[in-house]
Amino acid sequence: MAKGYWVSVYPAISDPERLAAYDDLAGPAVRAGGGRLLSRGDRIVAHEAGITQRVVLIEFDSFEQAVAAYESEVYQEALAALPDGVERDFRIVEASTHGLTGGAVGAERP
Repeated sequence: MAKGYWVSVYPAISDPERLAAYDDLAGPAVRAGGGRLLSRGDRIVAHEAGITQRVVLIEFDSFEQAVAAYESEVYQEALAALPDGVERDFRIVEASTHGLTGGAVGAERP
């Protein structure tokens, strides 16, 4: 089963204190849903059209678990606390089961 990830990019944060209040609620909700914080983007090197603003990466044991955690009542309560002054690009992605060459990870090469 492929892992699932929450990827959040914050191009604009006008109220860091209110974002911190959201973080205080979201952290326990994410952990309750089985999520593990991998990065809060403390150090970023952006290339091409990348941005250097805050990027958050959270890992779940499966894509379905990641979706269920987002849809959970406890996370929706935390989400309601996300301030209007925060612009966020949020997505849930499934880990690839293919290597960079397009074949299945771990598959033998000809």
